[in-house]
Amino acid sequence: MKNIILYLSIIFVLGSFMTSCNDYLDVVPDNVATIDNAFSNRNEAEKYLFTCYSYMPGLNTTWGNVGLMGGDELWTFYPTLAGTNNFQSWEIARGNQNVNDPYMNFWDGTNGGTGFFKAIRDCNIFLENVSNPDKVNDLDPTMRKRWIGEVQFLKAYYHFSLFKMYGPIIIIDKNLSISATPEEVRLSRAPVDSVVNYISNLLDTAVVNLPAVITNKATELGRVTKPAALSMKARLWVTAASPLFNGNPDYAGFVDKEGTHLFNTSAEPNKWLKAVQACKDAIESCESNEISLYSFNSFLDLSDTTVVQMSIRNSVTEKWNSELIWGLSGRQGSGIQADCMARLDPTYPLNIWGARDLLNPTLEITELFYTDNGVPINEDKNWNYSERYDLQVATHDDRYNLIEDYEIAKMHFNREPRFYADLAFDGGKWYMQNSPSGDDENTWTVKSRVGGVQARLGAYNYSVTGYWPKKLVNWKFVLTSNGSNYESYPWPEFRLADLYLLYAEALNENGQGEEALIWIDKVRERAGLKGVAESWTSYSTKPGKYTSTEGLRDIIHQERSIELMFEGQRFWDLRRWKEAENVYNQKIRGWDIDQESAEGYYRSKILFSQKFIAPRDYFWPIRESDLIINPKLVQNPGW
Repeated sequence: MKNIILYLSIIFVLGSFMTSCNDYLDVVPDNVATIDNAFSNRNEAEKYLFTCYSYMPGLNTTWGNVGLMGGDELWTFYPTLAGTNNFQSWEIARGNQNVNDPYMNFWDGTNGGTGFFKAIRDCNIFLENVSNPDKVNDLDPTMRKRWIGEVQFLKAYYHFSLFKMYGPIIIIDKNLSISATPEEVRLSRAPVDSVVNYISNLLDTAVVNLPAVITNKATELGRVTKPAALSMKARLWVTAASPLFNGNPDYAGFVDKEGTHLFNTSAEPNKWLKAVQACKDAIESCESNEISLYSFNSFLDLSDTTVVQMSIRNSVTEKWNSELIWGLSGRQGSGIQADCMARLDPTYPLNIWGARDLLNPTLEITELFYTDNGVPINEDKNWNYSERYDLQVATHDDRYNLIEDYEIAKMHFNREPRFYADLAFDGGKWYMQNSPSGDDENTWTVKSRVGGVQARLGAYNYSVTGYWPKKLVNWKFVLTSNGSNYESYPWPEFRLADLYLLYAEALNENGQGEEALIWIDKVRERAGLKGVAESWTSYSTKPGKYTSTEGLRDIIHQERSIELMFEGQRFWDLRRWKEAENVYNQKIRGWDIDQESAEGYYRSKILFSQKFIAPRDYFWPIRESDLIINPKLVQNPGW
């Protein structure tokens, strides 16, 4: 910890932020010998600004987003990739977290993690210098304020990220002097409420100086705006109001070395009030700056079925679309798309470089999606849940989603549009811009049973579950003879549908269920579904479920899981809701992919038995050596 706080040299940006010259931040700062040189003029100071951005996780690896592979949404084959470089997040999903060398260690910046305390230190260096009017003399006052606002936001972002992982953290408001004594650098973890208030106040300070929109789209896309800062404040307060942090009795005895309680174990309803206001402010800022739910528009003659699915898919993968509040430019490129891609083009059936088949949705995840009536599959009175693994032959009416006259499991029939937009599977259709016929009826198909084009190839490249996350592949992705051509897109750290559902959740927890329905239904309408009230009243075996706070809470939780599937949010949601101990103590399953017949293939196969120990696994452990270096630190309970 002493090294973290006292270290004052400048960190290089980890390679280029961008894969495209048209996107933001393809500047690598030079090595600067002194702090004075770093802030001698605008050009050098701007490099340091980019350094503050450079700590965003996942810039160098598909797997840097722990929310993708740290839970149960996506799986891959074992043991080839387990434990190798860049797969540390999956080790968390496999229950292998430890205290000696923690996986995805963002406290120290080791074992797959980025050093967020190091990032905060660089943010503080920037703020100390750029806030000084005697430095960076050629920097315009308006731009000076904007840069300060950006780095205040980033400082809040890094604190918030650590907070989600570790709970009570050390607040680094200012860097200590190089002459600080050993005792001065040994800081304690701050209580949860203190951390939340600090981050919230920092965002309030930042938002005043941030631009409402990015006007210079050639060079500044991905920079922070007012809607982004307000959206993070909304997510912060919804998190703070949730059961993990608000009145959690599991941490009643969690105190620091001086006996200070690090958790408030009495739930405070006013936190939900703050969450409601924060979400409302963020939505008003977004909508006043023309941020809106994305809708696919094309000159192509496509069916209504495909248009709805493209609206769902492209809300994530169309770069800088109308729904994006803040996109992480560095977390893009071919990596994640190739990892999600199936070998669609039969011209290149052995192209395992352009279509790597590495990220595979689990069978459990596919069962979360609604029926086409907009209710859970185990609640729809017109959908036979008990026979979902039986077989059925697709007809002409299914032609936009399924291969006609192909035998498939019944659970792939009569599902909501997000099911077909997000997932590819044996017997399914996959519409792309380069579809061979040019239309959506005779488009790319997936046949992954033995003998099919997308079936397993050897020991390394195959879908271990029989599913692909179609949602994360841009529709302009094209396989070539030994690679691929693709259109990159920024990772959607904040998008409007997420914010609408956060608002609905806060409203419901505040006793405003009827108003909450308005915001859920906006998301459902874009997804091609009827509203909650109509769907549950007409089709659910629990028609009154949405009328109670508890029932609507369950609906909102499932709605968020579906809408934000494969975006890394469900991992954090399950934790803050304190539902991870139920979800992550179950089996990971897929289809029996090494079978040729439909009867053999469509058998549920157990791939792994997950284990989640509560309350231990809700938070990351602090590395044991850090506890020795700083005796004032206390370990998270259970570790």
